[in-house]
Amino acid sequence: MLRRATGREMAVHQATLPSQPLAREPLLQALRLACFGFCVAHLIFLAASFVHGDWLIDTLGRPIPTDFVNVWATGKLALQGHPADAYDPTLHKTVENAAVGYDFAGHYGWHYPPPFLAVAALLALLPYTVAWVAWIAATFPVYVATMRWIVADRLGYLLAGAFPAVLSNMMIGQNGFLTASLIGGVLGFMERQPVLAGACLGLLTYKPHFGLLFPVVLVISRRWTVFIVASAVAAAMVLVSWLLFGLAAWEAFFHWLPMTSKAFLSEGQADWAKLQSVYGLVRIIGGGEDLAWALQAGAALAAAAAVCALWFSRCAFDLKAAALATATLLVTPYVYLYDMVVLAIAVAFFIRHVTPKGLRLSECLALAATALLIFAFPFVKLPVGLGATVIVAALIARRVAREFAHDRQSG
Repeated sequence: MLRRATGREMAVHQATLPSQPLAREPLLQALRLACFGFCVAHLIFLAASFVHGDWLIDTLGRPIPTDFVNVWATGKLALQGHPADAYDPTLHKTVENAAVGYDFAGHYGWHYPPPFLAVAALLALLPYTVAWVAWIAATFPVYVATMRWIVADRLGYLLAGAFPAVLSNMMIGQNGFLTASLIGGVLGFMERQPVLAGACLGLLTYKPHFGLLFPVVLVISRRWTVFIVASAVAAAMVLVSWLLFGLAAWEAFFHWLPMTSKAFLSEGQADWAKLQSVYGLVRIIGGGEDLAWALQAGAALAAAAAVCALWFSRCAFDLKAAALATATLLVTPYVYLYDMVVLAIAVAFFIRHVTPKGLRLSECLALAATALLIFAFPFVKLPVGLGATVIVAALIARRVAREFAHDRQSG
């Protein structure tokens, strides 16, 4: 026989209803709309830049020299049998001029380890502008697919296209999409497919300064398969590059490395404001080199300690992954705006963690501030990317604190 529920029973029943999806849905819709708006803005900006001669081809119909010209010129030298010459600024600049058909001011240097010469050589088989478009067309979809895979929702597509650092990579043909995809692959495969995670980490050695924290985290979390596979892949890359390009390429790389560090970090020849790091911030506001290195080292040690403590704990893996991706950008002084696409990977893991629990308004506003900071870089010559990274780190730390508090309350 049915009976009417009492007021107290109804109150208890309402308190236990899964009301969170209804509470978070408007915020998720707002996030989707904001991301869609940024995607449209990016498309408009790229179209306008092309029409006005600021992207790919200038107003005179000539190819525009950007960061990508150093990749194409290096590949051309490798195809001609002179890969070591790519590290010589004078010889390299001559081929860069030939790539665009005229002598332009400045020089885009080649600073990558010899394994990346193979990628450059493949791209140099195509004309310069075609190779530039092909590079973006090859790496951007991989990055978008990685974001969709991590978020496990179509929102991942919008997040990937909306992240403002996308523009930097599109405009200058940089490799941020590849870096972000590899870091996303390491973290995304780590739990269930450690061999693939290790392969991604091994490939990441083309930019070794973004892999500084990974060996420490792998040892702490005892993920030996990832560690061993990554080491094997990295060693194989060294061996293959030696067989393809000879020992001279490695000798040239290590010969020019100290001079590159001095030019970019000590002398600021590429503009300290472009460095999205603590080191860059200190130098741009007038601090000396010793102070900048000291504060950068302090920030790096603090970030490393926090990540190690988190990975040693029983915190949710998504928060661990988000924290590691974020800290990757904090520990190195040599990080540019195009590298900030890695922060999108951290945001993707963060969104995946918070969506079932309920996204908060303060978190939406913080993510909006993150996007606006990166978007503002062309207008504000400051390390705004560092500010964006700190905001995301704070969001992750807040969720970690809430999770630990919940664990204490539940005994």
